Amino acid sequence: MGAVQRELMTETLERTTETAPPRKQRWGWVLAVVLLGALALTVSGILPFRQLVSQQRQIEHTQDQLAALERENQLLSEDIEMLGTDAEIERIAREQYGLVRPGEVAYVVVVPREPTVAETPPDPVVRSDERAWWQRVWDFVTGDDINADG
Repeated sequence: MGAVQRELMTETLERTTETAPPRKQRWGWVLAVVLLGALALTVSGILPFRQLVSQQRQIEHTQDQLAALERENQLLSEDIEMLGTDAEIERIAREQYGLVRPGEVAYVVVVPREPTVAETPPDPVVRSDERAWWQRVWDFVTGDDINADG
């Protein structure tokens, strides 16, 4: 019986060593899992980054619009103040309505029309499909594809 047990043990040891995967295959799986994890972290980091960049651009665009509206509002306020004077009202009445004071003579200068020149066609619009793939990828990463108005 000692010989039979020895043979069984030898077979068991041989089977276990045969079925164990080689070290190279294990490292391949470990490397694949690590790479997939790194890819998942990268993708999960890019999407919020895109949104942050897009929102920052929207804030800057809105601030520019606000500044332009404030400048326009200031100019309109100045116009309102000027319209309160008699001199400005008289200037507008003379320029826009051709009014004159009693005893004045009004002259109208007629300028001949220039011949119309055919307009050049506008530049063709470049669709996003016509741009290079790497430009579309860069726009995706930086969030430019989210902002349609720039």
